Amino acid sequence: MSDKIATVPGLVERAGIEIIPESDRTARPRDLFWPWFAANVSVFGMSYGSFVLGFGISFWQATLVSVVGIVVSFLLCGLIAIAGKRGSAPTMVLSRAAFGVHGQKVPGIVSWLTSIGWETFLAIMAVLATATVITQLGGDGDSVGLKIVATVIVAALIVAASVLGYHTIMKLQSVLTWITGAVTIVYIVLAAPSIDLATVMALPAGNLGQVTGALVMVMTGFGLGWINIAADWSRYQKRTASDGAIVAWNTIGGSVAPVILVVFGLLLAGSDPELSAAIAADPIGALATILPTWVLVPFLLTAVLALVSGAVLGIYSSGLTLLSLGIRIPRPSAAAIDGVILTIGTILVVFFAPDFLGPFQSFLITLGVPLASWAGILIADILRRRRDYDEDALFDSRGRYGSWDWTSIGTMIVASAIGWGLVINTFAEAAPWNNWQGYLLFLVGGRDGEWAYANLGVFFALVLSFLVTWFARAGRIRRQEQA
Repeated sequence: MSDKIATVPGLVERAGIEIIPESDRTARPRDLFWPWFAANVSVFGMSYGSFVLGFGISFWQATLVSVVGIVVSFLLCGLIAIAGKRGSAPTMVLSRAAFGVHGQKVPGIVSWLTSIGWETFLAIMAVLATATVITQLGGDGDSVGLKIVATVIVAALIVAASVLGYHTIMKLQSVLTWITGAVTIVYIVLAAPSIDLATVMALPAGNLGQVTGALVMVMTGFGLGWINIAADWSRYQKRTASDGAIVAWNTIGGSVAPVILVVFGLLLAGSDPELSAAIAADPIGALATILPTWVLVPFLLTAVLALVSGAVLGIYSSGLTLLSLGIRIPRPSAAAIDGVILTIGTILVVFFAPDFLGPFQSFLITLGVPLASWAGILIADILRRRRDYDEDALFDSRGRYGSWDWTSIGTMIVASAIGWGLVINTFAEAAPWNNWQGYLLFLVGGRDGEWAYANLGVFFALVLSFLVTWFARAGRIRRQEQA
């Protein structure tokens, strides 16, 4: 039987993966705007301008794939957020309806690794940005002491907020939204003179494979990077909330800032090849080099807060995922454990790794394949259902959802195996451990062909898993709802 505990808003949220009682489900769909906007208004989004143009496509092609990729990927997040309202439990607990109570641990491990990777990456970005901006201000950005202090402060902010939990995070995100949004507008105004429209418009167009590769990278870097935690933020929604409103506010909150930031980043990166190259090594710091000195401090503080905001969402949810795997500890303790891992990862990269952006992007695509497969399965499962979840059965392997759903697990394994064969490690030197991928690229022209860098495997895993689930599990879902 599931536990339903009172979660009266206080300093520390006590609810873990338990069902949220009806009395505490007071959130409205528009409340979803704040966490998603605050987590994605980071100036880091501008860095994607350099990443997208790196596929060798024109400004207009890059703009199209950026807008479509961002909006569609957050729309998919919105669809999964519907499950949070229907079941008032975290995403990975709700995933048990599709995979079985114990079978959910398979995608759960992938989800946990993805969240840990993302939150550590954002913490690293914050520390490196601090070092670069301090250097511009005349200080010693390479100082070990400075980096240690920056690491401690960033990690402490992330862990503290995630330990406090949902209610505190929602309040913080609503405040950070205004602060980061305002300073980002100032940045755009000050950086606009650096744009050379003639140079940007002269960028040559790429082929369909290059455009597709850029589209997949954008989708993976934005909405698909958050999709495994989407229902965590909608589980406090009223049961009477509109599904359409939940999808809409999730999509608007997540995509409105990135669309503006990435397009502006395309203009900056397309205007200056040297700036574009510098972004690859230190995304936030490179963007700061074109600012006047007087605005560097507020820029740094805002950039760090925005990165911390995104990391807080990640570590809060990774803690919930850890609990869903069967770890029996309080939610604050789970968040703290993930915080320790984040801190260790940040220290290792900041002080010892010669390059981390390449390995991270390689890691992102590798986990992006099974995560896309899981998303396809869960979205089809959600859209097939007509009733709210049986909350008790989500915690009982003898209930209607069973222990293992081998159709879903088999679909995820097969789709991932095929998907990995259709992606390629574009960072062979920085991440040689990932060179095993791409073993099916001979089907689309080989490793040197037009489609080699299109990362078709992510699309394939998402679409195939959705279609298989939509048709193969329709009868099972109907029986579950009639049990």
